[in-house]
Amino acid sequence: MPTARRTLRWRPRSLQTRQLLAASLGLLAFLALAGYALDRAFLETAEDSLRQRLRSYALAYADNIEFLRDGSLYVPEMLPDPRFERPGSGLYAQVVRPGEHWDSPSAHGPRLPEGAMLAPGEERFEGPLPIRQINGAPGEIYRYGLGLVWDEEGGTREFPYTIHIAEDAGALAAQIRVFRRALWGYLGGAGLVLLLLQALILRWSLRPLRQVIAELKRVQRGQLARMSERHPRELEPLTESINAFIESERENLERQRNTLADLAHSLKTPLAVLRARLDNHASEQELREEVATQVQRMTDLVSYQLARAASSGHQLFAAPVEIEPHAEQIVRGLEKVYAAKGVLCEFDIEPEARFHGEVGDLHELLGNLLENAFKWARSRVLLTVRVGETAPNRRPGLWLAVDDDGPGIPPEKVGLLLQRGVRGDERVQGHGIGLAIVQDLVRGYRGELQVGRAPELGGARFEVRLPPGL
Repeated sequence: MPTARRTLRWRPRSLQTRQLLAASLGLLAFLALAGYALDRAFLETAEDSLRQRLRSYALAYADNIEFLRDGSLYVPEMLPDPRFERPGSGLYAQVVRPGEHWDSPSAHGPRLPEGAMLAPGEERFEGPLPIRQINGAPGEIYRYGLGLVWDEEGGTREFPYTIHIAEDAGALAAQIRVFRRALWGYLGGAGLVLLLLQALILRWSLRPLRQVIAELKRVQRGQLARMSERHPRELEPLTESINAFIESERENLERQRNTLADLAHSLKTPLAVLRARLDNHASEQELREEVATQVQRMTDLVSYQLARAASSGHQLFAAPVEIEPHAEQIVRGLEKVYAAKGVLCEFDIEPEARFHGEVGDLHELLGNLLENAFKWARSRVLLTVRVGETAPNRRPGLWLAVDDDGPGIPPEKVGLLLQRGVRGDERVQGHGIGLAIVQDLVRGYRGELQVGRAPELGGARFEVRLPPGL
């Protein structure tokens, strides 16, 4: 029987893990580089200190060395350090000249590499060099060489010679080991403290994100109606967008419920009329006429409610829509419908102006406003579009106005005209819902619709202001 394989789904690391890992790697890299730099600096300083110490021994020997009348080398017993007298002490001296070689008592026993003659004034520091100690064990030394010339009084003769001072490398190696142990111990301790402090700082700095997640979960469970506003300014666009999305979805759901409720309520009357006609045993002709009338009424009601539902919501994060092409398309259709009136429609649209919403909403908005203007205009209609208000980190707003040279709207009738089903003139064909749809659309985008008198054409002006978006 084949065994079922369980596929493991890869999950991306959390932000805290990512930041902690990146900061830890950076900290470890910094500590490693700092430790290496300090180690190299200490090693160079220790070697330079050793070189200076060996040089001082060489100069002390040079002050006491003399040459006899026969040209032989004379080294006094007065030595700069007692260790030069103990065999295998770890501090050795050699004096080399052509045909002659002198070793300090400490060099008797260990097998030291023979030093070479150096030019007068030449210095050489080398090491570690391998040697054989008194017990035959291998060892290493650092050696300093200094080339000198001894002048006889009167300058008649010169005797070139070279002094080599060597010291066991174990002392320097022990210093380096002690330093490295202390260095890496302190750096390791400091690294652990910094990592702990870094974890605490990251946890503290990411606390607002955890609060946002906790609030979002409470919103999902229905324990909160919206996100709170007590968040850092870097997270404000996120929480504002979430709140706007929540409010938009809640409004859409409420509109859909209201639309269905309104539709059900509206259909009750035609159905009741039909039921009453059936109960009254009306004639076939009367019943046929009543059915046709009520069916047409129900068709109009359904169309109206569906139109309202379609225009009541909008996408929160829609792409910007260029306005002029859609306006031209709408105007071409209206010019055919109102060809007998010969209305001229002019555009004054800023190229940078954009509508941040659904294309259908733009068609509903412009279509209803322009159709209303064509319906009442005598000969001219003007569409003006400008970039609206702006705000940091937000999409720019939009300002548009539709003017006509018709009779205009009295201020006392503006509120009545924007109600659903109310027409400005009962003699003019229409359903009285176009401007109400515009008002609902503008409210859906949290904008403002104003009705007044056109300053240039003298008729009505419908002015729409949409605020900056998220």
